[in-house]
Amino acid sequence: MLLLLGLLVLSSISLSAAETSITIDSATFGGLRARSIGPAVMSGRIAAIDATATDPVTVWIGSASGGVWKSDNAGTTFEPVFDDHTQSIGAVRVDPSDPETVWIGTGETWVRNSVSVGDGVYRTTDGGDSWEHLGLESTERIAKIAVDPTDS
Repeated sequence: MLLLLGLLVLSSISLSAAETSITIDSATFGGLRARSIGPAVMSGRIAAIDATATDPVTVWIGSASGGVWKSDNAGTTFEPVFDDHTQSIGAVRVDPSDPETVWIGTGETWVRNSVSVGDGVYRTTDGGDSWEHLGLESTERIAKIAVDPTDS
């Protein structure tokens, strides 16, 4: 009986809300245009970013669905450097003592419809020209990488 009363109250609230009409002035929204704001598009949402004080114009980003990208002009343009491996990136860390060495953790940690699990940690020692898989295949999602500044 109590359940029936609750359902009756909820349905009357829903009916009351459905009867309310809202008038929207088209001038308010007339200038707005549809645009993609991610995250489900290729190379949409940035999941990780890093640079170093010794080389501040080189910026590295990891995308939730688009690999790793590198900028040599302080972020004005980016080039893909990690497209042949797993796409979902959770962490990017530039070695503070050697900006040519970059570590990435695959598998973005914010589970959404546009991410996939990763297959561990990769490292480049030549500025992104080649990558070495270092393991942790079963980890699936790596959110952070710490590099010892005195012993990397």
